[in-house]
Amino acid sequence: MYKVGITGGIGSGKTTACKVFEALGIPVFYADTVAKEIMCKDVLLVAGIKTAFGEESYFADGKLNNKHIAGIVFSNEEALAKLNALVHPAVFRAFDAWEETVPKTVPYTLKEAALLFESGSYKMCDTTVLVTAPYEMKLKRVMQRDSVSEEQVKARMDKQFNDEEKSKLAGHFIVNDEQQSIIGQVLTLHQQFLKAAEALKLANL
Repeated sequence: MYKVGITGGIGSGKTTACKVFEALGIPVFYADTVAKEIMCKDVLLVAGIKTAFGEESYFADGKLNNKHIAGIVFSNEEALAKLNALVHPAVFRAFDAWEETVPKTVPYTLKEAALLFESGSYKMCDTTVLVTAPYEMKLKRVMQRDSVSEEQVKARMDKQFNDEEKSKLAGHFIVNDEQQSIIGQVLTLHQQFLKAAEALKLANL
C-alpha cells in the first residue's frame, strides 16, 4: 500500500491537516499517540526502558513515570538518543501491525509523526508532507494551547529539526499560515496521492 508520511514542527498544525485527510476516508496512524500507549503496553519496550532508566521509570500500576523520564532526557542528548533508540523500533512494529488491519480498498495511508525525519521513519514512506507555519505563529499557538511560556516552547522546538532542515527531505508541503486554505491544499495532494497509489498498484500487478 502507498504510504505517505506527514510531519511538521510543534504548532504547525499537522494534526489539523490529518483530520482533513481522514474526512476524505484516508486512515491516519498517529505515531506520537501510539508511542505513549506502547511505552506502557509493549513488554520488550517496557523492559528496555526499565533497564536503561531504572525501575522507577514506571509506577506500581504500570503507568509511565513521565516526570522521572523527562528529568533524565530533557537536557541530556545521549539519554534522549537512548530512549529514542528504544521507542522508535517499537513504533515501527506497531505501524506495520496497524497497516495489516487497513482494508485493501483504501488507496493509501498516512503516518503522522513529529519526528518523522529525525527518527528516519520517512525512509519507510513512499513520499512525505511537511506542514509549515511562520515561527512566531507556531510559538503563539503552542503557548495558548498548552498554557506554557515562550521559553518552554522554544526549548521543545530546539529538540526538533527546523523547517529549513525538514524541507530538504520533504516531498510535498502544506502551508498553514492562516492565509492559505488547508482544505484546498489537502485536496490537491489527495489527488496526487491517488494517482501515485494507482501507479504503484499497477506496477505491482
